Amino acid sequence: MKGKILILLLSAGLIVSSCGSKKNVVKSNKDKREKVIIANENSNYNHNENDKVITPNSNTTPIDSSEKTRENTAPVFEDNNERYIYNYAQIAKDEMSLYGIPASITIAQGILESSAGRGELTLKSNNHFGIKCNGWEGEKVYHDDDTYQECFRKYKDPKYSFRDHSLFLKDRRRYSSLFNLKKDDYKGWAYGLKKAGYATDPRYPAKLISIIERYQLHRFDDEVLGNGSREGNPSKETKVDYTSIRYTVKKGDTLYSISQRYNLTVEELKSINKLKSDGLSIGQKLYVKTL
Repeated sequence: MKGKILILLLSAGLIVSSCGSKKNVVKSNKDKREKVIIANENSNYNHNENDKVITPNSNTTPIDSSEKTRENTAPVFEDNNERYIYNYAQIAKDEMSLYGIPASITIAQGILESSAGRGELTLKSNNHFGIKCNGWEGEKVYHDDDTYQECFRKYKDPKYSFRDHSLFLKDRRRYSSLFNLKKDDYKGWAYGLKKAGYATDPRYPAKLISIIERYQLHRFDDEVLGNGSREGNPSKETKVDYTSIRYTVKKGDTLYSISQRYNLTVEELKSINKLKSDGLSIGQKLYVKTL
C-alpha cells in the first residue's frame, strides 16, 4: 500500500514539473514575439552610444530641396571688401536716407577704418569707424592707435556703429559744411572729411575715392536718390553688381538654362560676365542677379 502511494506522489510531481516547464516555454516565446514587434517598430531609429536617447536615422530625414538651391546660389566673394559691401550696403543706404551722408562714403570709410570688418578693434568692439570715447557713456574698449591704449566706443551690434557714425557727423559743427554738398558728391565728402579733421592720413581722401570707384559704391547713392546710371559707367542692365551672387557652372548647364533660372537673357548674362562665346566649362563662376 505504501508503495502505491509513493508511486502516485512521484507521478503527480512529474506532471506538475511538466506543466511548469511548458508555461515557461510559452512565456519565453511571447517575450521573443514582443521583442520582434518592438524591433520592427523601432527599425527607423538608432540608439546613441549611451543607449539613452533615440534619434532618427539620417536616411529617414527628407532632404530639403531649398537647401540645395541655397548652396548653389550662395554668394561667392573675390575679397573681404566685397563681403563687407554685401553685409552692410543696405544699412549704409538706410543711413543715407535718414541723415544725408552718401552711402558710398559710409561703406568706404567702414572698409578703410575696420579693415573690411576684420580689424582687431572692430572684432572686439563692433566699432567700424574708429570713433573714440569723447564723452561716450556706453561700453568702452582700449586699443593702441595714435597713442597707447586709447579709449574707443563699443557696440552690441555693428548697426549701432553705423548709426553712431551718422550722428557723429551730423551733430558736430565742424562737419556741417559737408551737408551742403550734393548728396552724391562722394569726392567732395572725401576731401571734406580730411579737411574737417576726421583723419590725419594725408592720403585719406584718395583712399576713400579709390575704394568707391573700384567697387562702384556710388551706385548705392544713385539707388537712394533714384538716379540713373552715371555717364561712363555700364548701364543698369549690364553693370556687374558686386553684391550679387556668383553661380558655379555644373555639368549640363548652358547659358540659356542659367539665364532662365535667374530671369536674364543670354545676351545679358554674356554682357555681365564679358563672355565672347557661348561655351562654358564645369566649375566656371558667373555673375548672376540675386533672386
